[in-house]
Amino acid sequence: MDPPNLYPVKLYVYDLSKGLARRLSPIMLGDIRQERILRIEQLWQHPFEWFFLVYGDIRRCFSSWKQLEGIWHTSIVVHKDEFFFGSGGISSCPPGGTLLGPPDSVVDVGSTEVTEEIFLEYLSSLGESLFRGEAYNLFEHNCNTFSNEVAQFLTGRKIPSYITDLPSEVLSTPFGQALQPLLDSIQIQPPGGSTVGRPNGQS
Repeated sequence: MDPPNLYPVKLYVYDLSKGLARRLSPIMLGDIRQERILRIEQLWQHPFEWFFLVYGDIRRCFSSWKQLEGIWHTSIVVHKDEFFFGSGGISSCPPGGTLLGPPDSVVDVGSTEVTEEIFLEYLSSLGESLFRGEAYNLFEHNCNTFSNEVAQFLTGRKIPSYITDLPSEVLSTPFGQALQPLLDSIQIQPPGGSTVGRPNGQS
């Protein structure tokens, strides 16, 4: 009996911020509490105490700053196409074929025995249930949720946790909590793909 065909599965990772998240996240997501600022102001008035305590206070003041490496959009590449989820539903394109261009990194998820025919049937089912366009939510049900679901279906493996943990990291900060109502309304749909299961260009 011939062994089953194996098809490679890749995770394409894009940083939607193009590096800005890494540079700006400590400022935007930092938790510099007012009492710490007052403490530093008091130390300025007592030079000798400042000399001995400044390092510890400054370190504690900035230790809670969060560093985000990127704002991640991901997709699954299998059977010679790239598949992703956005506010328009599940879409596909040639690898790197959206206006985002080539990915910032590629993760080798593994291999799958799932044929293209079965995979497309699976995607069609997802597109009519869990991953309809109107189900999209920036924090709770996004492109990375889709990639993680599909990666497990194809290979039994999850995508890296630094990607799936990003929403909770942002929402754990005062800045993220304050902006959540606004961010929840944001819809992301990378242009350049065709919706799976519908005629090209129809959304």
